[in-house]
Amino acid sequence: MSDGAFGDTARSIAASSHITERITRLMTDYSAVIDNDRLESWPDFFVQNCFYSVIGRSDHEVGRLAGFMYCDNRDMLVDRIRSLRSANVFQPHRYRHIISPPRILAVNGDVVRCETSYALIRTSVPEGAMVVFSTGRYLDEIVFEGSDAKFQRRVAVTDSDRIDMLLVIPI
Repeated sequence: MSDGAFGDTARSIAASSHITERITRLMTDYSAVIDNDRLESWPDFFVQNCFYSVIGRSDHEVGRLAGFMYCDNRDMLVDRIRSLRSANVFQPHRYRHIISPPRILAVNGDVVRCETSYALIRTSVPEGAMVVFSTGRYLDEIVFEGSDAKFQRRVAVTDSDRIDMLLVIPI
């Protein structure tokens, strides 16, 4: 192998590692905002013309877009949080995400497609009862704006086709 080929491979690995680190940071920061009830910051993880959906596996497999939650731009995400804070009536609870490292599926220009598995623990407040609320995978399209990675498209595909209570807080 020539030094040139090795240098190209090393640069490719370093670039890939840098992309993976930025995406991993996006995933962990996203989860922390939800888990720590800083939901007003949640829309900041998305570009303006984004898509966000929570959908059951069966509906996803047949190509449906709408599921448990559907937002097709960032303003809808902002409205979702405003209504959660001011209009929705629901049993108080908190989430805790457990996420896998992201698996890069494709890089197409400025868009990175990846998949990340998740488990979501729901804790009732103030009782403290904990249950596994949802498991599944995120299917993401991520773009880079300067030093920030943001979601252009995020679809949470739940392993189950049902949610056992009102889905108010984003997954």
